Amino acid sequence: MGIGVPGPESRWAVQLQGVSKTYGRGAGQVSALRDLTIDFDRGSFTAVMGPSGAGKSTFLHCAAGLDRPSSGSVRLGGTDLARLNEAELTMLRRERVGFIFQAYNLLASLTVAENITLPMMLAGQSPEPAWFEQVVHQVGLADRMGHRPSQLSGGQQQRVAIARALITRPEVIFADEPTGALDTRTGRQVLQLLRHVVDTTGHTVVMVTHDAVAASHAHRVVFLADGRFAEVMESPTPERVAERMTRLGEW
Repeated sequence: MGIGVPGPESRWAVQLQGVSKTYGRGAGQVSALRDLTIDFDRGSFTAVMGPSGAGKSTFLHCAAGLDRPSSGSVRLGGTDLARLNEAELTMLRRERVGFIFQAYNLLASLTVAENITLPMMLAGQSPEPAWFEQVVHQVGLADRMGHRPSQLSGGQQQRVAIARALITRPEVIFADEPTGALDTRTGRQVLQLLRHVVDTTGHTVVMVTHDAVAASHAHRVVFLADGRFAEVMESPTPERVAERMTRLGEW
């Protein structure tokens, strides 16, 4: 099975089965993830939360193929990431995964249009014109294509990052604190956009966040504690999420 094609059996966008990740050796060994098993449905928007040290960042890195677990398996659309070498993992991340980061990670020397299409340029491809136009209009940047990142607000820069994540039609988009650098109003607009993208295009978004309001835009919230799965909450509200976070110390 080629790395660019998901398996026909893949009901889930991402699957983690018994995933553990340890750093260091001997007395200095730290367990960041402990036997974590969780599935993410296609076309869903999931927030991943937990207190500091819960393993959120390590989870994201392992699930996205940025780091390899110490044990267990990670599958993207039916593809077992453990079977891929580094070059194949790089290609998988480029073609089948989208990323949105808190710091935007735009290239200052490129225009908005060039930043959006950068993943395809790196792969020697060109975006389908109709899809490019749809993405650009969906994120509200049609009149900013010739601008540089320095000419945009923080919210607009994050919209460029969202468009860049969408342009390759990835099977899953991983977002790491995507509104952490934005003010409350702008952050809410970005989260509404992400939810709209999921609901209208069927993309899958997995978002790591510490913000209960941000998490409430998702279909469900997965809570981690001490590197383990703690609980899942469907149809979250800010109040329910905040209340559950206060009790995660019980773990």
